[in-house]
Amino acid sequence: MTRFEWRGGPASVRFEDVLDPVELRHEGGDLWAAEVEVPPRLRVTYHFASDGEEHADPSNPAGAGPNRSIFATPDLEPQPHWPVVGPDEVLDVPSLRIRWNGALGRKTVRVHKGGEPVVLLLDGDDWMYAHPLTTAFESAVKSGEMPAATLVFLPTPRDRGAEYSSPELWQAIRDELLPLLAENGVTVDLSRFVVAGQSLGGLSAFRAALDFPDLVTRVACQSGSFWWKHDLPEHGLSLDGPAGGDTAERLSALPDLSGLRVAFDVGEHEPRMHRHCSAVEEFAARAGATVRTCRSPSGHDRVGWRHALVRDVAWLLG
Repeated sequence: MTRFEWRGGPASVRFEDVLDPVELRHEGGDLWAAEVEVPPRLRVTYHFASDGEEHADPSNPAGAGPNRSIFATPDLEPQPHWPVVGPDEVLDVPSLRIRWNGALGRKTVRVHKGGEPVVLLLDGDDWMYAHPLTTAFESAVKSGEMPAATLVFLPTPRDRGAEYSSPELWQAIRDELLPLLAENGVTVDLSRFVVAGQSLGGLSAFRAALDFPDLVTRVACQSGSFWWKHDLPEHGLSLDGPAGGDTAERLSALPDLSGLRVAFDVGEHEPRMHRHCSAVEEFAARAGATVRTCRSPSGHDRVGWRHALVRDVAWLLG
């Protein structure tokens, strides 16, 4: 059992994806607390909800943005390269800012110039403002685990489901963003170009390799939403459909993926995702892709994806 404490008014502790919310008990004065049974091998993001607001744990130095904290069970080693960042710390963002006005509307793209290979990060806002990705990558480079790379942070779209399930995003990246990067001194060598995404972003990154094989040949995919299928209710938002959704259906025809290198990861604690991810992993390997599969001690949660992201990009550039 793990004890969580909050000082103030009535509150609950809420966990990303894995555990149900737990109401805290009043223990006198301004102290509220609960004993929570946390499964082994779990790293999870959590927060306190009190009076309609969300708060990081003031007694926990490990934060993930201004209102989230990170907990890890004692059977896990610390994540290498990721510094402990308090919830009150303001992270530095890459200095190069590019205005991208095109078919997808107006976007602000941030770029960290580090080396010749380019890594394109979907949902880049999370990797700038909640998790210090640039610091983690620089640590991995310093330790010799990966070559220096230029990081391109795409902002999180307003409608992730629409943008990440459509090939229009990657057509715009090819026809608009890459020339815009070149104008700003970032030339993309497509033979070493890595795209990385999580959840719906992971679905998008992998499907880009199917739709635009001349553009995308190296993919880091964490907890890809491969349950997605357009003809399911609620625009495909159901994990109860056929394993691997539309993606596995496309792969079942065994296209030639011999030029594709892809690293898949999914959380140990998101079991409903496993059959969907496994189906896509197996079909991709049978189609000739070079595939690496891992399972992280987390749920559907960036605190697990962040370690996988550094590890898998290092493998893709190796």
